[in-house]
Amino acid sequence: MTPARLSDLREHYTQRRREVIDSYRKHLRPEKLLGGLRRVTDQTLRDILKINPLPPGACLAAVGGYGRGELYPYSDIDLLILLAHEPDSADQIRLEALVTALWDLGFDVGHSVRTLADCQREAANDITVETALMEVRWLAGSKPLLASLQATMAEQRDPQAFFQAKRAEMQQRHSRHQDTPYSLEPNCKEAPGGLRDLMVILWIAQASGIGQTWQEIGQTDLLTPAEYRALRRAELAFKRLRIELHLLAGRREDRLLFDLQPALAKVYGFEATKTRRASELLMQRYYWAARVINQLNTILMQTFEERLFASPAVKAIPVDDDFSVIHNRLDIRRPDAFERNPTLLLKAFLAVQERPELTGLSAQVMRAMWHARRLIDTQFRRNPVNRYLFMQILQQPRGIVHALRRMTLLNILPRYLPEFRKIVGQMQHDLFHAYTVDQHTLRVIRNLRRFTMPEHAQEYPLASQLIADMDRHWLLYIAALYHDIAKGRGGDHSELGAKDVKRFCRQHGVSADDTDLVVFLVREHLTMSTFAQKRDLSDPRTVHEFARRVDSERRLAALYLLTVADIRGTSPKVWNSWKGKLLEDLYHLTHDALGGTPPDTGTVLAQRKEAAAAEIRLLGLRDEARETFWRQLDVAYFLRHDAAEIAWHTRHLYHRVDTDEPVVKARVIGQNQGLQIMVYIKDRPDLFVAICGYFDQHTLSIQDARIHTTRHGWALDSFIVLLPQHDTDYRSWASLIEHELADALKQNQPLPPERPVDVLRKRMSRRSRVFPIVPNIALEPDENSKSWRLAITASDRPGLLYSLARVFARHAIDLKMAKVLTLGDRVEDVFIIEGDVLEHPRAQLQFERNLLGQLSDGG
Repeated sequence: MTPARLSDLREHYTQRRREVIDSYRKHLRPEKLLGGLRRVTDQTLRDILKINPLPPGACLAAVGGYGRGELYPYSDIDLLILLAHEPDSADQIRLEALVTALWDLGFDVGHSVRTLADCQREAANDITVETALMEVRWLAGSKPLLASLQATMAEQRDPQAFFQAKRAEMQQRHSRHQDTPYSLEPNCKEAPGGLRDLMVILWIAQASGIGQTWQEIGQTDLLTPAEYRALRRAELAFKRLRIELHLLAGRREDRLLFDLQPALAKVYGFEATKTRRASELLMQRYYWAARVINQLNTILMQTFEERLFASPAVKAIPVDDDFSVIHNRLDIRRPDAFERNPTLLLKAFLAVQERPELTGLSAQVMRAMWHARRLIDTQFRRNPVNRYLFMQILQQPRGIVHALRRMTLLNILPRYLPEFRKIVGQMQHDLFHAYTVDQHTLRVIRNLRRFTMPEHAQEYPLASQLIADMDRHWLLYIAALYHDIAKGRGGDHSELGAKDVKRFCRQHGVSADDTDLVVFLVREHLTMSTFAQKRDLSDPRTVHEFARRVDSERRLAALYLLTVADIRGTSPKVWNSWKGKLLEDLYHLTHDALGGTPPDTGTVLAQRKEAAAAEIRLLGLRDEARETFWRQLDVAYFLRHDAAEIAWHTRHLYHRVDTDEPVVKARVIGQNQGLQIMVYIKDRPDLFVAICGYFDQHTLSIQDARIHTTRHGWALDSFIVLLPQHDTDYRSWASLIEHELADALKQNQPLPPERPVDVLRKRMSRRSRVFPIVPNIALEPDENSKSWRLAITASDRPGLLYSLARVFARHAIDLKMAKVLTLGDRVEDVFIIEGDVLEHPRAQLQFERNLLGQLSDGG
């Protein structure tokens, strides 16, 4: 291409782009702009091909968003050059000339050169490639070749596998954005509630044969007319927002950065009020649209799952006159149940919490709730039954965080607590909160809940000790709900919030003493961090002043818990070990100043240690004999094991803390109810998979696993296993395992092969085969992003844990802790893991896909 010709094309392209953008400014029709830029680009590409032609028989196609027919002002131009055969040297020359011309023209091109076979292979290995090829659109060249690709891709596509892969991809993407649409600088494309969530629904609908466009989907029963209208309004709002971001930034920019928000607000015509900036009004508009998309995405993803994995043999199991259970989810027996009895809006969440076998609400329930949310009015809030149900939700031993998040998503909580509704989407311009007030509040409650969970004891040792000894720790959840509830009103939000929570406690029947504690926590929730970070703790006057403020050990413990949860809920970057040390130091100094006993006296932890010590003394061991071993054990160990287990471990290990020989001990549980096996050995990367491989080789079913590493680097792992079917000789097995497993670990024998998939399926329970559980994985980083928490739910089968362990090994995943829970034919496993692969999104996604493959069919 001559420079002159190239210059003419560039000038013509630039002029036509400008005309399309100028037209948009007059009419503000986002889809007309996106289509206009696409047409301008299409024509320019065809003009270039007249001078730099494709290889013979090849095809030029648009893929991705450009293939869908949408081109944002500064988006990439994604192209596929589809070849009829592998390129020869002449083809290579043509391709290089074409790509060079595109770059010389100023196009921001993302291109791939593939044959039909290449496309098949890449799509099979990478869900992003498969998705991009779903939206392939002809631009020039061989139409039959492109038609062949489209037919091949459609034939190759598995709707169920596609759904699982897109859901895993979406969960990973949400995790990167802290699982909330309410961050202060959200990404309007990638964040939860963004444009990508809409596209996931459209892609799955296309893959499932439901419809190719929103109009087609809207004509099915997948969406009600009201939902379709709400979705389209939100979609158009987001498309305009992304266009304005590109035009303002003069580049591809999808984040609502702080420095762009004022200019965006001006473009939209927002004006500041006495109490709120124009940018805050803009962001509330954004959060409205994001919440709508997030709500509908949640409902529709579950609807897809229920349809794609439906089993005709499954029937609804009645719970009472109002609810039933289907596919392990709570369902309503009548579509108009909530209109007939609005109290069921709260009762549904409580029912899920009270039934451990339930995984959540059905799509029908969530849809009905979303439509019935306006029934929550003053009369509803004053109803004593509803107040009782709300308190019961807060007091349940499980599912609290999930319930409150889902209540917020469906707009139930903001309508039940009008004061909470005021902080939905309320921004915080204080440079350390990374979320809106409502989302920060839910994160604080999540952090408090984590203090009660043994698998997180290593993250919060002191907090875990304190909350274990606290009666009615659910009072902390009320304090967390209200600690920031008055932000944005003007005045001291702590004092205003204290008044609000006092009224809440009075209305909901909280006792006078407990109300006093909750009001104190809300009023003083900033006090401890202020003293710890801004006052001299070496000055006794500082400590005594703080002691006078808290007045009692109960208040001190509760305030410490709320403070840690609050700080860690502000932003992933705010908390650090130094802040943690300051707060712990202030806690201990104040505890002494109040004249209290050591912080762990009377707690479950202290009682457990003393009970274990008593058992050890009965074995004839002096206290000092166990100290060498106990010094290598941290709080998490003592919280995860009961006194009998601690005594059992100590009996066998007190005299060989640093042994080079593996120690394996096994004992029968109860009346032949199972075997408990202890493994003690210097830790190594493949240890977990080696142990699981031994159990799988001997058809031993792992029911529970607790993985622990001592302070000096020895693995102290405990397993509960069941013998092969019809075998009851537990004592002989115990002796065999002690000898064989120790010998196998000492010799570091090769891993046994996995069993064939057909064998695994035959060995699954009949119930698991007839009523399979749709496998689900959730992978999220911990607070300091060094470790990750992997939660897995799936149907149980023999060898499952070994299969997962092999996936860990293949991806060089280092297991730090595992909590394996088997509930009949269902497993709910939690792993704390580390590994370089987790830091790279595409590699992490492949890891998740491999896990899903094992959970789905064993291979």
